[in-house]
Amino acid sequence: MPSSEEWKTSTKLEALGSMEGELAHLLSTCKPETLNHNKTELSGFRNLFARFLRAKPTVDWSKIEPLPEGAIRPYKSLGHVVDKELIASQLRKLVVVKLNGGLGTSMGCKGPKSVISVRNDLTFLDLTMQQIQTLNKTYGVDVPLVLMNSFNTNEDTQKVLKKYANVKVSVHTFSQSQYPRINRETLLPIVKSLEADDNECWYPPGHGNFYEAFHNSGLLDKFLADGKEYCFLSNIDNMGATVDLSILNFVLNPSPDQTAPEFLMEVTDKTRADVKGGTLIQYEGRLMLLEIAQVPKDYVDEFKSISKFRIFNTNNLWAKLDAMRKIVVENKLEMEVIVNPKHLDRGLDVIQLETAAGAAIKSFSGAVGVNVPRSRFLPVKKTSDLLLLMSNLYDIDNGSLTLSHQRSFPTTPLVKLGSSFDKVKDYLGRFNGIPDLLELDHLTVSGDVWFGKDVSLKGTVIIIANHGDRIDIPPGSILENKIVSGNLRILEH
Repeated sequence: MPSSEEWKTSTKLEALGSMEGELAHLLSTCKPETLNHNKTELSGFRNLFARFLRAKPTVDWSKIEPLPEGAIRPYKSLGHVVDKELIASQLRKLVVVKLNGGLGTSMGCKGPKSVISVRNDLTFLDLTMQQIQTLNKTYGVDVPLVLMNSFNTNEDTQKVLKKYANVKVSVHTFSQSQYPRINRETLLPIVKSLEADDNECWYPPGHGNFYEAFHNSGLLDKFLADGKEYCFLSNIDNMGATVDLSILNFVLNPSPDQTAPEFLMEVTDKTRADVKGGTLIQYEGRLMLLEIAQVPKDYVDEFKSISKFRIFNTNNLWAKLDAMRKIVVENKLEMEVIVNPKHLDRGLDVIQLETAAGAAIKSFSGAVGVNVPRSRFLPVKKTSDLLLLMSNLYDIDNGSLTLSHQRSFPTTPLVKLGSSFDKVKDYLGRFNGIPDLLELDHLTVSGDVWFGKDVSLKGTVIIIANHGDRIDIPPGSILENKIVSGNLRILEH
C-alpha cells in the first residue's frame, strides 16, 4: 500500500497531467492569430497551477523568526531632499503604476472602480492624473503613469482616458492576465473553448500577476531603454499613495554603508480596523509577506494581535526595474498562491488561484520595509471609507488628500455603516450633506437612517434604527457622544 504522502504526490501529478491535457485542448480551439498570446497566458497559468499543487497551504508557525535589525526602517530615518535639481533627476528615473483591475461592484457601481467620484465630482483617476501632472509641472519632468487593467476594466478605462487628452501626463495601459476558473471538484478549467464568449469562465489572477504581465506587455523593456530605474506600484483606490520623494531618494541614493534595496514595501501600524492585513515576517532566512489565508487556523488570533504583529502591508511597493526583469526572465519569481473560492451564478463552485504583489518581496535582494505614516494608506473599499474622504476631515490640493490641520489628533475615526449604505447610490441618497466629522472618534449607523444638511458628529455616535423604524437626523443637529435609537421623524410643514 502506498503511504499517504506517496498517494498525495501521485494524485497531484495526475492533476497536473490532466490540466496540461486540458490546456493543450484549449489551445487547439483558438484562432491562429491569437495562438502566441494564448500560449503565453496559459503557460503562466500552468506554472501557477503547478505551484498550487506543490505548495503547503499554510506556513509552519514554528519557523517564523524575529525580523532582523533594519528589516523595517522608521520613515523619519529617511530624511528629506530639498534640492529641486536632485529631485528632478530622481523623478526622471521613476515610473508610477496603478493597479486598476478592480470593478466597483462591491459598492454597487458598474465599470472600473477608478471612475467612482471621491470628492467634488473627481474620480480616483482624476485625482491620480492631477497628482502626476502637478509633480511633472513642479519639477519639469515627465513621470509616466501606467495603469494595469483587467479584462473587466480595460475597455471602459480606454474610453475614459480620452477625456484627459490635454493633461500633461504620459499614460500607458496594459492588461493583466486572464486565467481560467477551475472546477473545485475536478480541478479542471470550466471553459471548453477559447473562442467561447463567456466572461464568467475567466478571472484576473490578483495583483501579483503584475510582474509577468508588465514584462509580457513590452512596457518593462521600454522603460528600461528610456533610462527608468524604479517603479512605484499602488492600488488606484488608495488615496494616500502619492509619490514620496523621501522614499524615492532612499532607493536611488542610499548612504555609503548601504546598497540600494531592489524592493521596498511601505508598511504602517495596525489598528483594530487592519487586523486582517498581511504582515512582514522572517521565514526560512528571508523577508516574507504573510497573508491571513496562509495562517494555520489555530494561530489566526495570534496573527490578528496588534502586539505581536504590529504592522501591515499597505500595498505601496517600490521595485527596481532591471531586477524585476531578471527575476521574471529567469522564472525566479516565488509568490505564495492564494486560493480564492467562488460560487458562480450558474451554481458551480470554482477556485481562483491568485498571488499578491507584495509576496514578491522574497525574490528580490536587499528588500526592506519602511514604516510610513498612516496618511499613506487611505483605501476606499466601502462607502464608510468614502464618507471619510468626502468629509471635512480631509483637505484636497492638486489631487492629493491630507488630513485637515483642524483635527486635533492624527488618527482617523472608525466608521461602520450598515447594509442600507452599502451601494454608493443608496449611501449618497441618505446624506443630504456630508456631516462635519472633525471631532468624530467612532460612528456606527445601522438600519433605515437619513441625515439632514449641516449635521455635526463628535466623539462616539451610535445611531440604530430597529427593523421597521426610521431615523431622520434633523438638519443642523450636533450629536456628541450620543446613542440614538427607535423612531425619529421630523416632517416639513
